[in-house]
Formats: sequence, C-alpha cells, structure tokens
Amino acid sequence: MATIAPAPASPARPFLPTGGRRTAAWNAGAIVVVWLTSLFVAALWVGGGGVDAVLAGGGEAFSAAGRLCGLVAANLLLYQVLLMARVPLFERGFGRDALTRMHRLVGFWSFWLMLAHIALLVTGYAAVAGINPFVQLWEFVWDYPGMLLATAGTFLLIGVTVTSIRRARRRMRYESWHLLHLYGYVGVGLALPHQLWAGADFTATPWAAAYWWTLWAVAAAAVLAFRIAVPLARSWRHDLRVAAVEDDGSHGVTVRVRGGRSTPAAHGGQFFVWRFLDGPGWTRGHPFSLSARPGGELQLSARIVGDGSARLATLRPGTRVLVEGPYGRMTGAERRGGKLLLIGAGAGVAPLVSLLESEPYAPGDATLVTRDSSPESALRRRAIDVLVSARGVRHVPLDGPRSASGPSWLPASHAAWRGADVFRHLAPDLDAYDVFVCGPPAWMDAVVRDLRAAGAAAARIHTESFAV
Repeated sequence: MATIAPAPASPARPFLPTGGRRTAAWNAGAIVVVWLTSLFVAALWVGGGGVDAVLAGGGEAFSAAGRLCGLVAANLLLYQVLLMARVPLFERGFGRDALTRMHRLVGFWSFWLMLAHIALLVTGYAAVAGINPFVQLWEFVWDYPGMLLATAGTFLLIGVTVTSIRRARRRMRYESWHLLHLYGYVGVGLALPHQLWAGADFTATPWAAAYWWTLWAVAAAAVLAFRIAVPLARSWRHDLRVAAVEDDGSHGVTVRVRGGRSTPAAHGGQFFVWRFLDGPGWTRGHPFSLSARPGGELQLSARIVGDGSARLATLRPGTRVLVEGPYGRMTGAERRGGKLLLIGAGAGVAPLVSLLESEPYAPGDATLVTRDSSPESALRRRAIDVLVSARGVRHVPLDGPRSASGPSWLPASHAAWRGADVFRHLAPDLDAYDVFVCGPPAWMDAVVRDLRAAGAAAARIHTESFAV
C-alpha cells in the first residue's frame, strides 16, 4: 500500500484575515438586494388580488397561480442575466463558484416556472371562457400583444436550457455551447416585453411599472458596462500583450502577458476571462486562472484539451490581449487560520501555485497535494519545486490512473485508503488549516465530501469552479 508521510508537528501560527469582514459585508448586501426584489414581486401579486383569486377556486385560481409563476420567472430571468454580468456586488458577495451554481439553478427554475406560467394561464382562461385549451393557446399567441415575440423567445430559452443539461453539455465543444448560450440574452429580450403590453401585474400601479422598467434597464446596463465597456477600457489602458508562450508539461502551455503601461491589479488564486486578438474567433472569451503571483506580468497556464486551450500554444509575442476581471474569491482574503492545505487536479493546480507564491506562511505550514494522470503531464512542476526549496512547501504528488475501487479523487496506487483518512494523515490538526480545492467539478465534490468527513469545517473549505 502506498504511503503518505504525515505533516510535521508544528504549532498553528496566528494569522489575521485580511478580507473576511469586507467579504461578509458584500455578501450581506447581495443577499439583501435579492430578497428585497423577490419580496416586492410577491407583494405585487398579493396586491393584485392573487390570494383572493386562488381561494375563490375555479379558472381564476389557475390564472392567478399562472400570474405568480410568470412574475417569479420574469424576476429570475433578469437575475439570470445579472448574476453573470460581472456586477461587483454579486461577484464580491457570492464569489464565482457560488455564482456559477446559482446561475445554473436560477436558469432551470426560471425555465420551469415559465412553462408553468403558460400552462396555468391557458388552463385558467380556457376554463373561464369554456373553450378548448389548445384554442386558448392559439388565441394567446396570435391575438395578444407581444405574444409572437414571447413565443420566439420561449423557443430560444428552451434551446439554451436543453443544451445546458450536463449530459448534452458534455457532448458539445465549449465554443459551440458558449455561442448557443448567448442566445439566452436574445430569448430574455423577446420573452419579457409582452409583460408591459398584456400583463396587468406589470402595469397596474406606477410602482410596478417603475420596478420592471428599472430592473430591465439595470440588467441591460450591467451587461453593456461590466461585460463590454469596462473590460475594453481596462485592456486598452494597460495595453496588454503576449510576452512569451512556453510548454508546460507534456500537454500544457503557459502564457505570460505584460502591459505596455501597467498591469491590472489582481490576487493570487483569481482568474481572468481572456481574449487574444490573433484572428477569427477572438471574441470567444475563456476563463483561465493566474498561475503565478501577479506583479509585473500576468501568467496563465492551461492543459490543452480543446480549441480554446490549443489556441494558446499558437500565440505569438506581441499579440494584443483583452481581459475581463480579475474574478474569484479563492484568495488569501478567505483565510481564517495560519496553515494551508491546497488540493488541485490538472489545470486546477495553477491557481494554487499563484496562491502559494502570494501568501505568507511559515516553512512547513503549507501542504500542496497535486493529482495528475502522470508526472509528465503535470503543470507548474518547476514552480512547485521552487516553492518546496525556497518557501518550505510540502508537496504530495498523487499521480497515476484513477482508482477503480477506492475514493474517486485518488489514484489507483492509493485505492486501499479511505479519503477522510488521507486528510487526517496529511493534516492531523485539520482545524488549523484553510483548505483550497480546485479541479474538475465531480473531482472537487469527492474531495470536499472526504474533507467534511475528516472534520474540516465548511467555512474553512474554499473552492472555485468554472463549469455552468
């Protein structure tokens, strides 16, 4: 059975978190905004007689329930846009990992509520009019203002939702899926206007109309500002260009980017959305983490697995670079203790290296666990060797094929180990550690389960995921 040396005994050194209170304040602000808007939508429905209609029963009850589903679905659709519009309140309040999960959850809920809205309204109106529901649906589409646009938007949203199901998503290239996903913006834009033309809950009072117009304007402005204007201005100001492209492991590449006038401020562990102006297809952005301590230059490292990452290897020095960011809360600001346990797989090792290069810790107080299919394919090995020799980082490589019988995040050579026991052995005083985990989503889920089983507190486990 393969052995893993336990961590050397050393007292936990006091560490003063640098951003915990600031993060908590942003989180509280984001939660308050979400709840206030959600309660306002519920109040609109109650004020419009929704409760009385439901209690009365009959077709009016179906219609009232359909109106509520429509109001909530509309609110969620706009939050679907806002959550991924890089709005600082939500980025700093929830973090990229939580925002990604919320985006997916909100997307599916808004979709199902939108379908329920249609079905309930058709049933309710048909019952009151005493006609066939299919005839009522036809009348909605052809006779009500804005419904043809809403129908087209609904079909677009159905397409986006179907291709976002994980099984379908895995069968598509990232570039193709991302292009289709952008049609969600068009679908939202087409589906919502009928509310102001035919929806009484949206125009019954000046407050209702003001709320929806304001929310739509804010969503549109957020996309234009934080996804287009701010990144363009920042990239132009810093005049970012590719400085060098280097092989990294047998299947990886590292790209170094420098600013002609300055470099955007960032923290180790964060990521940017990168666009390289090297020809057709440059408009598609790809999220890559910083793989070294940011300073005079920005560095990213990636495993070559698709068109976006393969393109990195062909970049030429001098190529202009556009960036969005930095994003992500997997930084030293999340630390609560003095010791560090960092666990990464594949390209997920890159942000952990940049975090180790940026953070203060004593020799022996930082442990880096890396997982790769083979030693030759590992990223950032030379940088890790420097951290081991110069900073006293303890490196535990877990290389080799996946275990078929033991914990799924461990290699076959450690199949006899229980995942929780690995962490208890690596860090007997686990409560003194902050744990940072980065890798494929399913792999991270397995690691986090074993960390929790080993006794790690949820507040001390920090993750980042880019999968939607």
